[in-house]
Order: sequence, then structure tokens, then C-alpha cells
Amino acid sequence: MINTLTSEERTIQLANLPGWATVAGRDAIQRHLEFADFNEAFGFITRVAIKAQQMDHHPEWFNVYNKVEITLSTHEANGLTVRDIELAGFIESIAGGTRET
Repeated sequence: MINTLTSEERTIQLANLPGWATVAGRDAIQRHLEFADFNEAFGFITRVAIKAQQMDHHPEWFNVYNKVEITLSTHEANGLTVRDIELAGFIESIAGGTRET
């Protein structure tokens, strides 16, 4: 069983993930990114998808042209877990020079 993060763990972990915010009404985190164009956004999504598949942990996302919105929450735990933090950290490592939307 996967446990959700405690309030203290959540505060500490989110301090290390600039740009990520909690989602109102849900135990989840979210980030909005903007890329130069659709090709760059789709390439980013593909890299995240490969990592997510390796982790067997899949994000919710929404993409329109150069904008990507990613929401992370562990469905089996019904909330935010260390798996979400790990995937968010990977996303940060490849986000590069994207702009926050």
C-alpha cells in the first residue's frame, strides 16, 4: 500500500518544486508550462510519458498547441505520494527553459 504524504512532508517536498501548486478540492499538485511551439510541447510530453511508463505512474495532462497542464496524484492512494514527487522532480529536470503559464 502506498501512503499519502503528511502535511509536513508535503510542505518540505513542495518547497523543492517551484512552479507546482496544490489543486483546490483535490489532494494533487499541478503545473502549467508553455513551450515555443507544439512540437516542443509534444516532445516534452513524450519524454514524461516514457518515464511515467517506467514508473508505472501516469499523470493527468491537458495539451493545447504549446501549453501543457500536468496534474499529479496517486490514484491507488487517493492523494499525493512520494511517487508524485518523484515524477514532478523528473518533470522539473527536463522542463528546461519553459515558461510558466
